[in-house]
Amino acid sequence: MKYKIQVFLLAILMTGGIFSVQSQSEVVEDFKPSSVNQPGKQYPQVNSEGRVRVQISAPEAKLVQLDISAVKYDLIKNEDGVWIGESEPQDEGFHYYQLWIDGAAVPDPGSLYFYGASRWGSGIEIPAKDQDFYALKNVPHGQVNEHIYYSENSKSMRRCFVYTPPGYNKNKNKRYPVLYLQHGGGEDETGWSSQGRANLIMDNLIAEGKAVPFIIVMDNGTWRMPEGARRTPRGERPAGQWPPEGWADGFKNTLIKDIIPLIDANYRTLSDQQHRAMAGLSMGGMQTRAITLASPDIFSHVGMFSGGSISPEDVENASGFKEKVKLLFISYGSRELENRRAGFGGDPKENTEKLKEAGMNTHFYISPQTAHEWQSWRRSLYQFAPLLFKN
Repeated sequence: MKYKIQVFLLAILMTGGIFSVQSQSEVVEDFKPSSVNQPGKQYPQVNSEGRVRVQISAPEAKLVQLDISAVKYDLIKNEDGVWIGESEPQDEGFHYYQLWIDGAAVPDPGSLYFYGASRWGSGIEIPAKDQDFYALKNVPHGQVNEHIYYSENSKSMRRCFVYTPPGYNKNKNKRYPVLYLQHGGGEDETGWSSQGRANLIMDNLIAEGKAVPFIIVMDNGTWRMPEGARRTPRGERPAGQWPPEGWADGFKNTLIKDIIPLIDANYRTLSDQQHRAMAGLSMGGMQTRAITLASPDIFSHVGMFSGGSISPEDVENASGFKEKVKLLFISYGSRELENRRAGFGGDPKENTEKLKEAGMNTHFYISPQTAHEWQSWRRSLYQFAPLLFKN
């Protein structure tokens, strides 16, 4: 069933004041609670169009807005002081959002909380046509373990999350390849297993015989700009090269000196270059680029999701990369390419195709009808994982 929302604006004309219809839209009234709501909460809700409807009680508030996908939508207050309203249709998959109450940004008390945009906040799941590949199913499941450790490189306590595949604890003699999988900017080590559903993607792929079992390590790659590289008063990036030279060195040293030895010492890994991969999304893809170009003797499989690309010139300047890297996978959401947000190092598809022509095993994937968002990266992992550690 549909109802029409009519928005009237007062138009002051030379002949007198009249009301005129500014816009008219239809909303499908089949809203259901989001799959990532807190237990028992009826809001937020999603309908079949992908619109998000929120509701919050704030009787004393003067203005309440829903902020999602960089757009703010005004909510309407009813006589009980409850504000309600909805967004325009959203892309399929997971989205961060927040509420603004009289100028203060707050999480929605009805949703579960996720770490993104450098804070814990609300998230919502827009049901996707292809959501089966990350659905929770009755198949053998692996485990995601929190591993706390001390980093000699950073002189600090850290943690990573480690996915071990189904059957890991049964056969004590079997060893596994390892994928080091990195999050994006403003996110942390919880992202891939929470927002990304990486463990469920792997469980389903393994159950279907589409991927070999391997361990996934998800650590925190957050970095700080070097001393002196301050942002402008308006928060803009500093002038000059971006990202600044050496920006990935801190995490690179922690990864190579602390994390990899830790994983090899505490888990049954195949601890050679041929059985070690690195991948990441956005900032994590850029870290993957910097680290693997500098360390082709450590990683043999490379994946960059919405994080730039590797050019023929990069490979020429990285001794051993072409010979030692067995797979290079580059991916983007289709809307990213349409908006030319593909980023650093030239055209990513062209770069990837040129490297294939030069003899490298490269793959380029485009996620349909998605942008710089988790559905692009879930699909990327789903496409990338079956290519890893073959033969």
